[in-house]
Amino acid sequence: MNASFQLHPRLAADCIRIGRLPLSELLLLNDARYPWFVLVPRRDGVHEVFELSEQDQRQLWQESAQLSRFMQQAFQADKLNIGVLGNLVAQLHVHHIARYHRDPAWPGPVWGHSPAEPYSPQALSERVAMVCAALGAQIF
Repeated sequence: MNASFQLHPRLAADCIRIGRLPLSELLLLNDARYPWFVLVPRRDGVHEVFELSEQDQRQLWQESAQLSRFMQQAFQADKLNIGVLGNLVAQLHVHHIARYHRDPAWPGPVWGHSPAEPYSPQALSERVAMVCAALGAQIF
C-alpha cells in the first residue's frame, strides 16, 4: 500500500470515500441521480494509465471490469459510461456511470449538466453497503 497517497482535494470534495480495492480507492460521486463510482489508483504522481506499471494496469482494468459487472447487474443501466478524462483533476481516476434514457443529462455527458443532488443518509448507507459487499472492498 502507498502510505503517502493523497486523494486530490476536488475528488475528496465531490465524492465519498467508501472502500479500498487492491489497487484503487473506491469513491461514490455524491449525486443521487446517477449511480456513479470512481476508481483512483493509490499511486502518487500518476496522471495517465500508461504511467502505471503493467501489473497495476492489469489490476486497474480488473477492478474496472468487476465494478462494471456489479453496476450493470445492480442498476440495469441502458449504458455504462466509463471515462478517464482528467481535465479538471489530473490525478488518475476512472469514472463509472450508469446511464439511463430517462436520466436528466441523456444522451449528453453528465459533467456540468446540472447541480448534484446529494444522497440522503439512508440512501448513502444502502449504496455503500451494496457495492462494498459485492466487490469485497475494505470499507473505510
